[in-house]
This record gives sequence, structure tokens and C-alpha cells, in this order.
Amino acid sequence: MADVEIIVRENGPYLVKGDNVSILDHDGTVLTPQKMPVALCRCGQSKNKPFCDATHRAAGFDGTCARQVASS
Repeated sequence: MADVEIIVRENGPYLVKGDNVSILDHDGTVLTPQKMPVALCRCGQSKNKPFCDATHRAAGFDGTCARQVASS
């Protein structure tokens, strides 16, 4: 199995890179991205959720909370 990398873009989407990435919705349905790497919405404004459609730019999304580290 190949490595998967998830990059948190500053004020933008999660960028998912890797081979054989599976994205499942809440019902377990496989969602097929149109291209790789895939950008997943973080702002909640995309009209193509869970995929990013760049709406975060117009919405003025501020992703600074991503810099906080969760404790285990």
C-alpha cells in the first residue's frame, strides 16, 4: 500500500496525495475524484462537497485554527 499525504493548505482545502486513495461518504459510498491530487473542502462553502471548488477565496475563509495541535 502506498503512502498517503494530507496537506493542510493555508486558508484553503485539504490536499490529498497518494495512490489508491478512497474517499467514502457517511453512507460508505465511494466518491470518485475527477483528478489527483484531490482537494477536500475545509470552508464548508463548496457547492461540490466534499470536494473543493475554490469558493473559500470569495468567502474569505480563514484557516488559522488548523495551526492548533490537538492533544492525545
